[in-house]
Amino acid sequence: MGKHEEIKVKRNEKKGNKKHIGRKIFVFILIVLAILGGLFAKRVHDLDGNWIAALLGHDKNTLENLEKLYVLVIGKSQGMTDTMIVCSYDPKTQEAAMLSIPRDTFIGDSRYSASVYDKINSVYSYYDEDPQKVLDEINEITGLNIRNWALIDTKALVELVNAIGGVEFNVPMDMKYDDYSQELHVNLKEGWQTLNGDQVEQLVRFRHNSDGTTYSSEYGWEDFGRMRTQREVIMAIAKQTIQLKNVTEIGKIIDIADKYVETNMDFSSLKDYIPYAINMNTDNIRAEQLPGLSDYINGISFFLHDEEETEIIIDELFYGITVEETAEGNENQNNV
Repeated sequence: MGKHEEIKVKRNEKKGNKKHIGRKIFVFILIVLAILGGLFAKRVHDLDGNWIAALLGHDKNTLENLEKLYVLVIGKSQGMTDTMIVCSYDPKTQEAAMLSIPRDTFIGDSRYSASVYDKINSVYSYYDEDPQKVLDEINEITGLNIRNWALIDTKALVELVNAIGGVEFNVPMDMKYDDYSQELHVNLKEGWQTLNGDQVEQLVRFRHNSDGTTYSSEYGWEDFGRMRTQREVIMAIAKQTIQLKNVTEIGKIIDIADKYVETNMDFSSLKDYIPYAINMNTDNIRAEQLPGLSDYINGISFFLHDEEETEIIIDELFYGITVEETAEGNENQNNV
């Protein structure tokens, strides 16, 4: 065998060895991927098919250790906090609730000296834009012990709706209103439609038309109608935002939150709720408003909450305790 032929043979042997090693590496990678895939599949199975929780490294203990989440959502527009909603979410039961607080709710010590500063929506500006002061007042009104707050500028609402491609909503009535001092112009038609961010802002800020007409009594007059609309808009946006098709927009959504949302919540702990919230059926969210009535005090319009009815609503909405169960408990206590 000549020298050139020997070199050629050795080259072929080296190529063969490289191919053999390459096949071994490829087979090894396939085995590793198969093992990892099996482990991931088992974790998904253990989490009842929640692959997002599995991707984040969750196991059964993660969900068991998550407490029921309470947060006061405060909507801010032009320095005013006319939107205040107490929200709760239980990842274990997939139950959620919302309670609207009327902006004119009376929080003063005496009705005889009542002024505009005794309205709940004046607290934020009075205390140098401190959301914690608003939270403290609402805890006093509701008897709850909420620790978390989220202050959201309406600009976040506009950009979020645009990021998810608009939101389907049934506008309850024709809306036509202009307020040049607030640069607010509402022009919406009644019925189902896809609303963009600007239209959603018009919707949630609307109380009445320029000619004085407002929501029907069945829907809720003025602020009561607006609060109902706000709750239903939030539910509609949540329902569309958590759809899988919007997972690709998560970067935009996080940027919007970072830009327009202030909160005292720790994201590192809050993120553990996300995989379960995505699976929540938003049709099951319970929504109410603080019970009471509107009245004039010293010529100023106030909302006076009913303490007994408030306690009943809080028990039902956030603790799942019915009036019958409360009465039965009181009766048993009296018989002791």
